[in-house]
Amino acid sequence: MEMKIYTDKNEVALEFSKYLANFIGQQDKVHIALSGGSTPKIVFDVLASTFNDKIDWVKVHFYWGDERCLPPTDAESNYKMTEEHLLSKIDIPEGNIHRIRGEDDPNTEAHRYADLLEKKLPYMDGVPQFDLVILGMGDDGHTASIFPHEIHLWDSDRLCEVAVHPDTGQRRVTITGRIINHAKVVAFLVTGGGKSEKVRIITQREPGFEKYPASLVSPISKELVWFLDREAASEIS
Repeated sequence: MEMKIYTDKNEVALEFSKYLANFIGQQDKVHIALSGGSTPKIVFDVLASTFNDKIDWVKVHFYWGDERCLPPTDAESNYKMTEEHLLSKIDIPEGNIHRIRGEDDPNTEAHRYADLLEKKLPYMDGVPQFDLVILGMGDDGHTASIFPHEIHLWDSDRLCEVAVHPDTGQRRVTITGRIINHAKVVAFLVTGGGKSEKVRIITQREPGFEKYPASLVSPISKELVWFLDREAASEIS
């Protein structure tokens, strides 16, 4: 586990964008699973404004780690946020964008998206492999859309599952631990003081850490990087 700590979420976004541009530049073709959330939104803005002409977008394929079961025009759609802040501002082939169809039946879409991943991604040890999975973490320790009350979904033998938000009951399609931990690299983007307790418990393996889905992120490659701001990292000793 590597931890990179920066002043605030804007510096996290800038430094992660540098990291991502360099990561893409080292490969002929790159498959990336994106995250929703406030920090990725800033990352997308930085990528579009500062790194647009520094990245060969033709070799980049974007996927999503999770999506709310809503139309792509809905304000809460992860795809819509990415489209507005990044995709509409860069020259990336339409065929390189592989969104989760939140408007379709969740169970049907979970199967379809799993099939898509099996067809589009290279394989490692019989499992489709992302080059990079970008994850966020909620105040409750969830990641992707696997929440503590459904932590069993992490160990599903499927690549995608249908999850339910514990408070709203909203359904979401999410990738599972099987494919997350087979990625070449996994990067957490976590900012804000509200997440400092879970960051401490999870990264320092304090008692009870296993009940948080984010604690189960442990890529086989051993390539796990946390990008944190000072507030999120404030309780780390």
